Amino acid sequence: MNTKEMTPATMQAVARYFHVLSDQTRLTILNELRQGERNVGELAQICGYTAANISRHLSLLAQQGVVSRTSQGNSVYYRIADEAVYELCDVVCDNIVKHLQKQQAEHQSLLAEVSGQR
Repeated sequence: MNTKEMTPATMQAVARYFHVLSDQTRLTILNELRQGERNVGELAQICGYTAANISRHLSLLAQQGVVSRTSQGNSVYYRIADEAVYELCDVVCDNIVKHLQKQQAEHQSLLAEVSGQR
């Protein structure tokens, strides 16, 4: 499905999904969950945030189906529910690198041109 075929409801759902991925704290959490499942306390300690803050972000990620949770005794453990989120992040990271490389090449070309005029 391309964007021209998307209904307003579909676009809204896509926007909500991307919105949940647009926060640095949530990306940090997802990056940590790449290593395996963790509970809120572990994520809070690793990420340097409060447990309440981590819980709020995990709730948003769970609402979008990005993470899932299971109870083990008194602890709730979170894990990635959809590995495709990492593929999406990898595509974005690759595009950022390409963009930066293009900018660098343009800057080097401009610098060489300006330096040659002196």
